[in-house]
Amino acid sequence: MTADKTPPNPSEPAEPAADTTKSPTGPPETTGAADTAGGAGGAATTDAAPAPSASSSSLAWARRRSSVSRFWRQYRTHRAGLVGLAGLAVIALIALTSPLFIGGDVQSVTDAPGTALESPSGEFPLGTDQFGRSLLGLLIWGARISLVVGLLAAALSVAIGTLVGIVAGHFGGWFATVVMRITDWFLVMPALVLAIVLATVMSRSIWTVILAIGVTSWPTTARLVRAQTIAVESRPYIERARALGGGHSHVMTRHVLPNVMPLVLAQTTLGISTAILTEATLAFLGLGDPSVVSWGGMLQDAREAGAVSSGHWWYLAPPGIAIALVALAFTLCGRAIEAVLNPKLGVSR
Repeated sequence: MTADKTPPNPSEPAEPAADTTKSPTGPPETTGAADTAGGAGGAATTDAAPAPSASSSSLAWARRRSSVSRFWRQYRTHRAGLVGLAGLAVIALIALTSPLFIGGDVQSVTDAPGTALESPSGEFPLGTDQFGRSLLGLLIWGARISLVVGLLAAALSVAIGTLVGIVAGHFGGWFATVVMRITDWFLVMPALVLAIVLATVMSRSIWTVILAIGVTSWPTTARLVRAQTIAVESRPYIERARALGGGHSHVMTRHVLPNVMPLVLAQTTLGISTAILTEATLAFLGLGDPSVVSWGGMLQDAREAGAVSSGHWWYLAPPGIAIALVALAFTLCGRAIEAVLNPKLGVSR
C-alpha cells in the first residue's frame, strides 16, 4: 500500500488547525495541548499534596509554643509560685548533683567520720547521728529518695485517677455508677491507713511505698476528671466528631484528654507534696526501705536514738524542716498553676 503524495488542490479552502469557535453556552474548547498541560498541572498538584500536612504540623507546634509562652507570662505574675519554683529548682539541683560531692559511703556505719550524736560544729554543720555519720550528708543524700518517691507516687496516683475519671465520664450509665461507688469507698477510707496496710503485707522497699501511696490516693483526681469529662463531652464539637465516625478511643484520647490535661497537671503538682508527707510518715513508722536514706527514715532513726527525750534537736529539726519546705514549695507551685489554668478560682498572688 503506497502513501498518497497528491499535493493539495489550491482551489479548495485549507482546513483549520484547531477549532477556536466559541460555544454559545461556555468558553472555547481546548485542544490536546491544553489537555496535556492540564495533566501536567494535575501531576504537579498531586506531587505538592504533602505540603498542607507539613504546614499544619508547623502550625500546631507554633500554637504549642504560643500556649507555653502565654502560660509562663501568666505564671510569672504569681510571686508565691515563683518562690516555690525557685526553691524546687535549688533542691532538685542539690539532689541531682549530690553524688558528685557526697560519696555513697555516707550511709556507712563502720566508716563513720565522727562520734555519736555530736552537736553542730565546723566539721559537721548539722551534727552527727547515733552512728557518727554526718547529718548534712544524710540530709542531702536523702533528698534523692524523698523526691523520687513523691514524684513517682503522685504520677501513679494521677494516672489511675485520670483513667478512671475519663472512662466513667465518657461511658456513663450503670458502668459509671459502679466505678464511682468503688471510688467513693476509697475516698471515705483513710488513705494513710490503706497505705500502711499495703506496706505491711508487702515487702519493704521503695517500690512498695510508691505503690502503696499511688493506689490509695487517686479517688480525688478521679472525681475531678470525671466532672471535667462530662463538661467537655457536652460541647458541640464532640457531637460532630462522633457524627464523622470517631469512636470511643478517638473521642477520649483526641478530644477529652487534651482538655482535662491542665487539671491533671495542677493535681499532679499538688499531689507530690502529699506523697512526700505520706512517704515520710510510712518511713517514720518503720514501714520504709531500711536500706536507703530518706527524710522520713532519718526521723525514725532519731526517734529510736531517743533524740526527743535527750534534747538532740539537730537530729530532728533538719529532716523535718526539709520535708516542710519541699511540701510548701510544691503546694505554692500547684496553686499558681491552678490559678493560671483556671482564673475563676481567684487565687491570690
